[in-house]
Amino acid sequence: MRRGVVRCGYAEPIDSPQSFEESVVGASDAVAHDGDPAVAPPGAESRAKTAAWLSFAGCLIAVFMQMIDGTIVTTALPSITADLAVTRQAQLLVVSGYSLAFACTLLTAARLGELLGRRTMFLTSVVLFTAASMWCGMSGSAGELVAARVVQGAAAAGMTAQTIAIVAAAFPRDRHQQVFAIYGAVAGFAGMVGPILGGALVMADVFGLGWHAVFLINLPLGLIALALALRYLHLGRPLRRERLDPAGALLSTVSLFALLFALTDIQQNGWRPLPLTLIAGSAGCGAVFIAQQRREARRGRGPMVRFELFADRRFAVGSVLVTVFFGMFTAFVFAVSITMQDVLGFSAWRTGLLMTPFAVGACLGALASPMLLRRWGIRTLAGAITAYGGCVVVGAIYLRVTAGVISVPLVLGPVLLAGLCVGLFCVPLQPVMLSGLAQRQLDAASGLVPTIEQLGNALGLALLSAVFFRAHTLNGSATMFTAIAVVALALGTLTLVLPESAHRENG
Repeated sequence: MRRGVVRCGYAEPIDSPQSFEESVVGASDAVAHDGDPAVAPPGAESRAKTAAWLSFAGCLIAVFMQMIDGTIVTTALPSITADLAVTRQAQLLVVSGYSLAFACTLLTAARLGELLGRRTMFLTSVVLFTAASMWCGMSGSAGELVAARVVQGAAAAGMTAQTIAIVAAAFPRDRHQQVFAIYGAVAGFAGMVGPILGGALVMADVFGLGWHAVFLINLPLGLIALALALRYLHLGRPLRRERLDPAGALLSTVSLFALLFALTDIQQNGWRPLPLTLIAGSAGCGAVFIAQQRREARRGRGPMVRFELFADRRFAVGSVLVTVFFGMFTAFVFAVSITMQDVLGFSAWRTGLLMTPFAVGACLGALASPMLLRRWGIRTLAGAITAYGGCVVVGAIYLRVTAGVISVPLVLGPVLLAGLCVGLFCVPLQPVMLSGLAQRQLDAASGLVPTIEQLGNALGLALLSAVFFRAHTLNGSATMFTAIAVVALALGTLTLVLPESAHRENG
């Protein structure tokens, strides 16, 4: 009979590949029974499974905080501007400072997780994020708020860059679809509910806090996440200690910052010489980074980006799909905001309420995706994104036919369906993309995948803004939605190139 150990929640064979040291939840329980020190007593595995889910709950709270803070500030921005006399440039920095710091530090945060241990990095980042949120809420000037948002974004990257590795270590592969579905549902819901929650907190003026509440709400959430992770998240340190690679960290950060800053500038101001120069500089710096990383790999030093990941067809095709999808979806959210508020005159609060069924549908799709993926495989993803494109086409036609006169009860059903399709597509995509990787490779992908997502976000916004810059008219909105629908339909075809997940092939 094969002996097993309880590793962060689930019993696994002792010879299974692992990237972390074997850690036993409740090690004092794993004492010798019948002279065999490797056999845990009755009930130990059940307690370990409970611990794995509770540690995952701590991660989900961290994900929720990270996602809502990317969008919650948008509806609070008018109040912040009035209170702190924020300039137009500072307003942009309050929003973009967080996203830039987040995207540019993901790869470095992932490497620090490998160096210090995922648990240590995650706990440190939760503490820093919670403290930065308090700093944001107590800021007395625009400059102080911008600085606090940058720290908050970097801390958010520290939490996010550990998630894939933590899930991979805490759960066996046959659970990955389920846990990633829950993860996707929480992340999707948080991203959509951010503006609604921000508006509600400002309007309610909880304890007279006004806009400060949109940041201070992270204090109780952060403390709960920290308590759960401290008690139940036990992963141990990496078996192989990686060096920090300062040169790689600097090159990747500079390259990403130049590119993302340029794309943000294009979004706000259209095509100008400055962003084009930054993009060229980013490309040059990126080329140097790639060469440096390949040299590190040849010398066996452990690069920050392991390019052999792209030799796996699922990961390579999945990376393209992730980039295109996140670019398209971010453009969709941007187009909805422009259409509802600038063209149709809706308030940010009313726009958020109208999109609530979309968030609900996305959550339902996320939770249903594992079952449907097991039954129909990749066709589930292709069908879902194609149906989403159809919904967007119908929306564009509806805008033109009604000349912008929207019947809210009539559109709730299609909005819910569109959200359902997005949940069915994007949540299974990540586990399918990662299903062919070994444990060691999953660790390396933990910072790379969210970086790819952030690049897609920035590209989508920049391209949509550049093509439809100042096209804030009804016809312009219909054209934007039509273009997004075309991309979605093309994505449906491209999805069919994605191989089935290894788990489904073996099942």
